[in-house]
Amino acid sequence: MVQGPHPAPPTQSAPAPAGEAAAPKPAPSPASVAARPESRARSAAPGERAVSSVVGPEEVTGAQSIVRSLEEAGVDVVFGIPGGAILPTYDPLMDSKKLRHILVRHEQGGGHAASGYAHATGRVGVTMATSGPGATNLVTPIADANMDSIPLVAITGQVGASLIGTDAFQEADIVGITLPITKHNFLVTDPDEIPRVIAEAFHIAQTGRPGPVLVDIAKSAMQARTTFSWPQELQLPGYHPVTKPHSKQIREAARLLATARRPVLYVGGGAIRANASAELRRLVDLSGAPVVTTLMARGALPDSHPQNLGMPGMHGTVPAVAALQKADLIVALGARFDDRVTGVLSSFAPHATIVHADIDPAEIGKNREVDVPIVGDLREVLSDLVPELEREHGAKGKPDLGAWWHQIDDWRETYPLGYSEPEDGHLAPQHVIQRLGEISGPDSIYVAGVGQHQMWAAQFIRYEHPKTWLNSGGLGTMGYSIPAAMGAKVGQPDKTVWAIDGDGCFQMTNQELATCTINEIPIKVALINNSSLGMVRQWQTLFYESRYSNTDLHTGRGTQRVPDFVKLADAYGCEGIRVESKSEVDAAIKRAMEIDDRPVVVDFNVSRDAMVWPMVASGVSNDNIQYARGISPAWDRED
Repeated sequence: MVQGPHPAPPTQSAPAPAGEAAAPKPAPSPASVAARPESRARSAAPGERAVSSVVGPEEVTGAQSIVRSLEEAGVDVVFGIPGGAILPTYDPLMDSKKLRHILVRHEQGGGHAASGYAHATGRVGVTMATSGPGATNLVTPIADANMDSIPLVAITGQVGASLIGTDAFQEADIVGITLPITKHNFLVTDPDEIPRVIAEAFHIAQTGRPGPVLVDIAKSAMQARTTFSWPQELQLPGYHPVTKPHSKQIREAARLLATARRPVLYVGGGAIRANASAELRRLVDLSGAPVVTTLMARGALPDSHPQNLGMPGMHGTVPAVAALQKADLIVALGARFDDRVTGVLSSFAPHATIVHADIDPAEIGKNREVDVPIVGDLREVLSDLVPELEREHGAKGKPDLGAWWHQIDDWRETYPLGYSEPEDGHLAPQHVIQRLGEISGPDSIYVAGVGQHQMWAAQFIRYEHPKTWLNSGGLGTMGYSIPAAMGAKVGQPDKTVWAIDGDGCFQMTNQELATCTINEIPIKVALINNSSLGMVRQWQTLFYESRYSNTDLHTGRGTQRVPDFVKLADAYGCEGIRVESKSEVDAAIKRAMEIDDRPVVVDFNVSRDAMVWPMVASGVSNDNIQYARGISPAWDRED
């Protein structure tokens, strides 16, 4: 077993996963961690630990050892497809009483389903595939999970150890391929190492900054005899994620927050991953500062909270973008200063002192120079910051933010989110999505694909709870929505799960509706069908003189309807509903809400001319945000 294409001696320890703090040299004595989660019924949430119940070794095959290891890791569901190299593991998998295997229709669907499961539950998602093309089909969901910090374990079969490096049938160096897009990965050729490696994979995936871990196992290791013994503890020299923040940095952050006149709390997806919403709410209430929640952080703070300005960035609200630009202090919490938030980095928040708290030290200072760096688990950071800020307020009084809120409220009143009714007589997609959120409610889970519908879903649905908004934020993966919604529904079976998808995204992974029907996973699909690749078309309208090169999909009203989505839904055993007028919208959503014995696909035929506003065009400053086409806020860009 080794990270890389060539086996190493069993005594070689794995190097520190990318982005985690490495141990100083000489290395200290390895830290020990418990190898098994508290509950056998599920994979552990970050920070959980317990002692294994395994008493002694047991003679099994390597394949049986894989299944036993997944059981001991607390896994309850695996999304996968069998194939030659992984086939030995599928035989004992059939006998497991603790693992539910869901046969997906494409490995990419299995990876996104595992990701959706992990995102909705906070537990580790698991996917399984065979070697070669099966493994390479997992590259996109692995990269997606890596960008969005989703805890994922992908188990792939590999050709026999003696064939590795010979270009054998269905051989691909998946370890080498995925090195840049995994938190860590392993190649296992010795069956004795299977329990330890799988235990390490789950620990690494869910601790520190969560992320995907690949375990590539040679077929020869699955077929060989071995003894199964689940490790009582793990030795991971070099892997020591920092969770407790430094008290000096906390004190300085509190001092700045207590004295700033134009502060902003810039909240990223790390708040969701750290389960820190309650602690965030206490800081927000105490500080009185305005808050922006990124695309990945929607729901971390309720949208109904009066201090929540909504989403910043390329398609964020004007108040959120403006507040960051005019701030004198930005406290970034689990955010990474992504280019879609900052616009041109050199002009982003030019007058702001920056406090940046993150579990991953590699993120701090990566894009924006930081004045106060805080490395630690965000939940612990906030738990320490709140009492320190209370002490500052007790000593110096609360800052006067009246003028700042007066300015923000003026932006709110002048530039609210809105839309215009289409001139072509088609539905406004914003209306459809807004009504969907209002009728289905804040307790539902909404899973978006990528494009215009994703931005409208982020803008026009009110999110009140964490883990109710799932999307592919960092990688922007078309085809994410349907399988991720499937995984979310498996993980949260009592929740209503809506996949909000575009007609382009939907055609990439809609085969997973067959998986949903057969496995009784009744997701609901709101298909925002504008008969085109909507976001690409919007850019063609704005920047390419309305030259619509290869963006017409021929799926909507007035075309051949290729495919006819209602007929396609019927073919998959789903309920298909078509909506073409505003008067039909509410009834269709309510009808879909009533159906819970099969998936539902609602084909909303919307205007292809609708655009996402506000917008900061790529490559320009946030100061140049457009509220609507040709309309920009009038503020002093020099202040």
